[in-house]
Amino acid sequence: MKECFKCGATLPLTEFYKHSQMKDGRVNKCKECNKRDARENRAKNVEYYREYDRRRYKNDPSFKQRIAKTTRRWKKANPLGYKAHYLTSNAIRDGRLEKGVCEVCGDKNVHAHHDDYNKPLDVRWLCPAHHRQHHVSQ
Repeated sequence: MKECFKCGATLPLTEFYKHSQMKDGRVNKCKECNKRDARENRAKNVEYYREYDRRRYKNDPSFKQRIAKTTRRWKKANPLGYKAHYLTSNAIRDGRLEKGVCEVCGDKNVHAHHDDYNKPLDVRWLCPAHHRQHHVSQ
């Protein structure tokens, strides 16, 4: 058992991350406090972490492989969604569909959101933040 210096909870050692330089081999902050601090730090430094993630993706082949594997799995599980994305992308490329602005904030950096994958060219334009927010609120 060990006490977290941040929240004061007494927890089993398995609830603390390993750290070879600590006397008992575990960090003095529980996993939940560590996770919360990491989330808060990432939220405060969004631009830094976006650039960090871009560099990591560009330079780490295993990261690219994981993304590719996840993408393949999504395509297999969502054939209708994949087809809608593919048709939308081709329509934009061919000039049959023109990108708009975010319907919430007017940002020009937008994603095509499909309310119905059976209508692949019937899209709503949402910036990445509002697109994510739309999916979280559903």
